[in-house]
Amino acid sequence: MTRDSFFGRIPVITKNLIIINFIMLLASMAMGNRFDFDTYLSLHFFTSPDFNPAQLITHMFMHAGFTHFFFNMFALFMFGASVERVLGAKKFLFYYISCGVGAALIQEAVYAIRYFNAIQHLSTEDIAFITENGRAVLDSMHNFADKYAAELNIVTHTTMVGASGAVYGILLAFGMLFPNMPIYIFFIPVPIKAKYVVAGYGIIEFLEGLSTAADGIAHFAHLGGMLIGIIMILYWKRKGNIYGNFNF
Repeated sequence: MTRDSFFGRIPVITKNLIIINFIMLLASMAMGNRFDFDTYLSLHFFTSPDFNPAQLITHMFMHAGFTHFFFNMFALFMFGASVERVLGAKKFLFYYISCGVGAALIQEAVYAIRYFNAIQHLSTEDIAFITENGRAVLDSMHNFADKYAAELNIVTHTTMVGASGAVYGILLAFGMLFPNMPIYIFFIPVPIKAKYVVAGYGIIEFLEGLSTAADGIAHFAHLGGMLIGIIMILYWKRKGNIYGNFNF
């Protein structure tokens, strides 16, 4: 494959991240029940017996189906290539992994708040029952009627997968490095500057995260990726390690 080809023009880290994610998607689909990818590679809450610190990284390469994979990798392709060209390969990879891990830690912290709030309203027997039987309840597409029992069950037995936290960090970096770059968004006929797109996504994720609706999306992980991203970009800019158009 020559450098003049379509794939040859994609920066090396962006391209290989997409390839690795695609391989993991194919592997999870091909292996089926022969290997429990969710148990070993998805991110569990830290109180779960299935939690492993390595999941802070491995969850980034797992996706809940092709649609989830496609939108994450499309965003990585659209924005990651430009960010990588500014940061360089090594710094871009460090940034990507840091945003993903940071997003996971912040989501774990939010889950911890929800966990300790829930157990204050439940008996020891209730907590033990939920811990033992809650997964089967969720697998049946139901949950407990009591709101605190339902909350504890979600925190304890749901897992987090996907590169979204890292991708939101990439989106944040793009907005800071190219704030006035016009971006076209589906169903909006006029371009919007990158800085407004990033701010809009951040506000939406914050409001969705505060919502009590359980939509199965780790909104605070998305915000966590953006938070880690802005800290790192500002730090590197202050140190003079990166150069970009930061005129907001």
